[in-house]
Amino acid sequence: MHENADLSPPAPVTLRSAFWYWLKLGCVSFGGPAGQIAMMHAELVEKRRWISEQRFLHALNYCMLLPGPEATQLAIYIGWLMHRTRGGILAGLLFLLPSLLLLIVLSWLYMAYGHVAAIAGILYGVKPAVVAIVVAAAWRLGRRTLRSPGLSAIAAAAFIAIAALHLPFPLIVFGAALLGMAGGRWLPAHFQAGGTRHGGAARHGAALIDDDTPTPEHAQLKWPRLLGMASLGVALALLAWLGLALLGGKDQPLAQMGVFFSKAALLTFGGAYAVLPYLVQGTVEQYHWISSTQMMDGLALGETTPGPLIMIVAFIGFVGGWSHAVLGGNLWLAGVCGALVASWFTFLPSFIFILAGAPLVEATRGNLRLSAPLNAISAAVVGVIASLALFFGRHVFWLETPLPHWDWLALAIGAAAGVALIRFQMGTIKLLLACAIFGLVLSYLP
Repeated sequence: MHENADLSPPAPVTLRSAFWYWLKLGCVSFGGPAGQIAMMHAELVEKRRWISEQRFLHALNYCMLLPGPEATQLAIYIGWLMHRTRGGILAGLLFLLPSLLLLIVLSWLYMAYGHVAAIAGILYGVKPAVVAIVVAAAWRLGRRTLRSPGLSAIAAAAFIAIAALHLPFPLIVFGAALLGMAGGRWLPAHFQAGGTRHGGAARHGAALIDDDTPTPEHAQLKWPRLLGMASLGVALALLAWLGLALLGGKDQPLAQMGVFFSKAALLTFGGAYAVLPYLVQGTVEQYHWISSTQMMDGLALGETTPGPLIMIVAFIGFVGGWSHAVLGGNLWLAGVCGALVASWFTFLPSFIFILAGAPLVEATRGNLRLSAPLNAISAAVVGVIASLALFFGRHVFWLETPLPHWDWLALAIGAAAGVALIRFQMGTIKLLLACAIFGLVLSYLP
């Protein structure tokens, strides 16, 4: 009885129900993009069945191609597919707002009251858990996407390319797309989308937006609509910048932030860590909005708060606005304005990329010539995520020091967290909370 009931599609989802889900996701979306994507897959594909595995991965592959935070863009995409433009805007804003508000509060505490000693202990326990979350997410995403030896080989090559050869992420994406184009033509069986093989409809039951669900009217490709949405995005960015320039001149920090973070938004291929060197170069060395020590502290805050890691731009904007007293004597208001300006110009392109370009992506479903490169890119991203785990591990466990000096306690915390995630399917929030408490207790031990 229950099995047959599970195979029927769920009831239509109201915008109100979607509101509460996206708000909850924004509050608990720890673990970086890989962890956030894994959360959305577990909830939307496996549990709620709002969208099928194949359509989820098709949307994800498109978001991987774009500059900007892919998990945020995936939330916008799914919200748009279900509830039109207002659904996409709602999903994106609710995914970002909890993180933005929390970082504004933490930035104010950081600038006004300095460091709290207990934070070091909490971070000691949390950072190994973050490494484990990334490893577990790479494992889960790999199980879903690496469906053939060819795709597995692309993932391995991407890992070597970024971890050992230090090739730029856009070049890896381009190379994977070329391999996918060639593979889709000469070895099509190795590059087909096959979500059911690792648990599509056969495992989870029919989805509300299933593999064969017709594309809704608002998702039909119409070039005037695409060009109109793209033009609206450009106009919003220009009007916001002109307002800042008129407020204090084009050379004052807020207007400079508008230009700089617009550029950064178009360079964030491969997630926040790929663009961090650019952020450091511009905000620390060129504009002096923030010191290198403050940047590292902001990165630690970004790692332990929900939402996309690129939300560190809110911390940078707050500190820059506060330090330069951009609004005169009210430092708190200056910091908030800096955080809002940095966030607006960083995330506006993500909304426009999806709301304008998603109908084009929906039109490519089932076209192997177009989907094979996306599948290859998705495989390459598995390797890139694995390299991110290695990057974290080197810094958290001191793997670049001689063996006796490795942090074996942190390694043990990370290993236990990995087992809890992969073997026992422990929730991300419970894991981070447990590791934070453990690290705090350790900090008080002699």
